[in-house]
Amino acid sequence: MRLSTRSRYGVRMMFEFALKFNQGPVFLKDVATIQGISFKYLSKLVIPLKSAGLLQSVRGANGGYMLAKHPSEITIRMIVEKLEGDVSLVECAENPGVCKRNIDCVARTIWKKADEAIMKVLDGITLQDMVDEYRQSSGTYVI
Repeated sequence: MRLSTRSRYGVRMMFEFALKFNQGPVFLKDVATIQGISFKYLSKLVIPLKSAGLLQSVRGANGGYMLAKHPSEITIRMIVEKLEGDVSLVECAENPGVCKRNIDCVARTIWKKADEAIMKVLDGITLQDMVDEYRQSSGTYVI
């Protein structure tokens, strides 16, 4: 499985919002500059994250975006699933009906276990975890 730039850039964008949590709205243009990502690209990513209730927008001169929940309540899995959709390694792991061998396929069992392990890791990391690790490293990581 390879995550697209949607997920990778989406996590980086959400990390910036988490760093500035409780400081008011942040201009998307500023996030784009800090992260070195196209503003136009990020503006497409905020739409599904906002509709999922992970981001909120504020209009006006001092408007922008901010997290709709505390960073400890937003997992990496939530972000990835909203931006990617199904993140299974193989289609039959989530949808056994696509393969006529699903009932006795030993490989499908392996793919399901791998999917579960990946989801467990993504579920176990929150934006707050990322912020804490970043601050412990004195901000020397490049995200």
